[in-house]
Formats: sequence, C-alpha cells, structure tokens
Amino acid sequence: MNTSEHISESIELLQKDFELTVPDEPLNREQLIKLLTPIVGELLNRDLERLLQVCYRIDLGEARLKHLLHEANPETMASELSEALVDRQLQKVQLRRKYR
Repeated sequence: MNTSEHISESIELLQKDFELTVPDEPLNREQLIKLLTPIVGELLNRDLERLLQVCYRIDLGEARLKHLLHEANPETMASELSEALVDRQLQKVQLRRKYR
C-alpha cells in the first residue's frame, strides 16, 4: 500500500470528526494539514471541549495533547495540533493494514 492510499483513508476518518470539506484532487500530508488547521484553530477558540473529544477519539495520546496545549506557541498551536492529528490517523491506518 502506498502513502496516498493511507492519506485517502485518513482523510475519510478526519472528515467524520471535523466535518472537513475536501477538494476532489488527491491531497498529500502537508495539504491535509493545511486544510485541517483553520478548523482546529476555530475549535481551539470556540469549542475546546469538542476538540478534546475528537483528540481522545483519535487517540492522540494525553501526554502529546497536553504538551501541544501547554507548550506550543499560540501562533502555531492549530497547525501543530493538526499535524499531530494527521500523523496519528496515518499511523492508525498503517497499523490496521499491517495487522489485517
């Protein structure tokens, strides 16, 4: 399986959690992070509880989440959190495929 298939499957999972609108053309990891960042930023500012629920559902990890929320620069927090969420989804997809 190639990375673009992992990304496609990760996009599907993230769409459910974040009501993400995705363009028709294939995305790479960086484009997906860029697409997710404004949504995460909005949730950081307006609905932190929902964002935390999604992070726990995605299984981002409590230590990683706390680090991002307390240590990250507020200017880059949304993009760092988006990157962590995308990477975690990619990791989960890879693990599911490996042990299928």
